[in-house]
Amino acid sequence: MHKFLMLLFWVCGSLMSAAQQRGWVTGAVQDSVSHNPVQGVKVSIYRDTPSVKTNQYGLFRIDLPANSTHLVFEHPGYRTKIVPLDNHDRMLIELSPLTGQKTDNSADIAKAKARARFAHSTNPNYGNIGMGASSFFDETYGKLYENKFVETAKSSVSSFAMDVDRAAYSNMRRFVKLRKPIPVDAVRIEELVNYFHYAYPLPRNDSLFAIYSHYTDCPWNNKHRLLEIAVRAQRIAIDSLPASNLVFLIDISGSMGTANKLPLLQAAFRVLVQNLRPRDRVAIVAYAGTPGLVLPCTPGHQKEKILNAIDYLSAGGATAGEAAIRMAYQIAEENFIPNGNNRVIMATDGDFNVGQTSDQDMEDLILLKKESGVLLTCLGFGMKDYKDSKLETLASKGNGNFAYIDDLEEANKVFAREFGSTLFTIAKDVRAQVEFNSARVKAYRLIGYENKILKEDNSNGEKIVGGIVGSGHCVVALYEIEPAEPDPEGVLSAVKIWYRTPVDTTLHSLWQSVTGRPQQFSAASSDFRFAASVALFGMLLRKSQYAGEGNVRMVTDMAKRSLGPDKEGYRKEFLKLIKMVKKNASWLK
Repeated sequence: MHKFLMLLFWVCGSLMSAAQQRGWVTGAVQDSVSHNPVQGVKVSIYRDTPSVKTNQYGLFRIDLPANSTHLVFEHPGYRTKIVPLDNHDRMLIELSPLTGQKTDNSADIAKAKARARFAHSTNPNYGNIGMGASSFFDETYGKLYENKFVETAKSSVSSFAMDVDRAAYSNMRRFVKLRKPIPVDAVRIEELVNYFHYAYPLPRNDSLFAIYSHYTDCPWNNKHRLLEIAVRAQRIAIDSLPASNLVFLIDISGSMGTANKLPLLQAAFRVLVQNLRPRDRVAIVAYAGTPGLVLPCTPGHQKEKILNAIDYLSAGGATAGEAAIRMAYQIAEENFIPNGNNRVIMATDGDFNVGQTSDQDMEDLILLKKESGVLLTCLGFGMKDYKDSKLETLASKGNGNFAYIDDLEEANKVFAREFGSTLFTIAKDVRAQVEFNSARVKAYRLIGYENKILKEDNSNGEKIVGGIVGSGHCVVALYEIEPAEPDPEGVLSAVKIWYRTPVDTTLHSLWQSVTGRPQQFSAASSDFRFAASVALFGMLLRKSQYAGEGNVRMVTDMAKRSLGPDKEGYRKEFLKLIKMVKKNASWLK
């Protein structure tokens, strides 16, 4: 009888406790230095007994009593951290290693350094920098041939696709943090420049875009000028964005088994799921040797169901990318939302080895599927066998965007801070046409955008396909100008933007002329000067013949003087990366 009463008391207490739960919270814990997941972290409620431990991917979930205020994170190798629950929605906790403690990946780092020393001493072309084969270990990058100066008298019009892919910056950051040589073709300068936020004003309510221009002297060549074209897109409030029909297409092949691939991928998708709204829908297709439907189309408010499907994924097998893409598009089409945001989000290292595998095969498949109205977002993960060239091709041909996730902070940037601009397209087939006045411009050079240059094939641009631009995006392009002598007054150039809306085939345009004399670079806005510093840094990494008098010291000085508000801290991080590159690259001026 006594035992029965005790059992009854325990059951009642449990029920009362459950009734007083304020809900549950999920998250991920990573090392603040290596950014790798930390397993075995004790997560407990401040001044309470319930606790859980992070799994091998650094992920946790804990139920919260109604009066919970803080979570405590404890691990023998890290400093204890207490976090207020009102910040838990970011789902990213960084723990600092204790002084003298080795983190879980210290052995891997030591081995990597040893391999690097051996390779660098025995192979003068270590990293294939400057070689025709654009690869690093088994990573592949599309070959880029740097834009040259174009004489205005021979061709006065410059056209390029406008988009804001940013994968090259976070990938470059990965190489820098690993103290590895950066492959030249991994550096796409426009993606470095457009990684950052710029404060150019939003367009008026009746306009989709606003065009801004700045014209100054060129800091790395005192005989030249620098022209910036900035296009700011209209920002749509999250609540006003259309319903989303999303298909997560997740690579769980054997190559995804390392800590910086599938575990990081799972944590990244957790961030995205937390931002879903009840009217959004999610399905999950996972693929290795064959693709399978892990989660059928599920409303966005059923977060626990979606997160459980993500958490139970594991890696193993070959990579049947072709069949998986076909299945993902089929599911997206079956659940198509008219006038909604219909999108496949593909997360992989890009290493396909079953079915059609070449870049051209994948390009043909995506071009065919694009006609369905389903857009494509590509997320790259991992290293050594990462196929940047393939993912860039898929994103560009699928009316989509492309990001590289190197750590959980980048996942938060892409899926939390930039949720609207990442997933919601407000214009497609966006391209810029800049026509220079030969009386003022002797020659011009577009900095970056090498693989986005467009050839004019008719007068109105109907056959030309551009890029996509998301809600609130700001697209920045820089031209280095060789001025005519003498340089008269008048129009310098005319800028025209062509685009279509997602639900309309009509081609729209707006234009603006650039006039006036060049101002001093030091007097220009902080946004312009910072963008120029990033562009110069990219040229130095590419060992550009057009870097002129530019060097790392100039980049550092320009960036330091143009940090601006920098709420997210990305510009300060850029300064740290410059310092690390300078320290580890003796060839860099």
